[in-house]
Amino acid sequence: MSSSSETPLPSYETEESQTSKLIKKSRESPFVPVGIAGFAAVVAYGLYKLKHRGDTKMSVHLIHMRVGAQGFVVGAMTCGVLYSMYREYLAKPKP
Repeated sequence: MSSSSETPLPSYETEESQTSKLIKKSRESPFVPVGIAGFAAVVAYGLYKLKHRGDTKMSVHLIHMRVGAQGFVVGAMTCGVLYSMYREYLAKPKP
């Protein structure tokens, strides 16, 4: 084996933190943090309302909370796809 200190795969040397990956992804598509924030808001609201759910069963309440959170994330993803399609096809000036 060679005794050099060079790594065979220099492209894998740089490690990105989770925060830097999230910031990079947020710049590429701005609806990623919107989806994350909406998901967190729906879950926080569901947990808050958990105490005052009345006669509703726990399983039904959790299913409603899951559907709401998933709906918000899917909506944010759809808006992000539509925004990127708009940027790609309609807002791009023709040569």
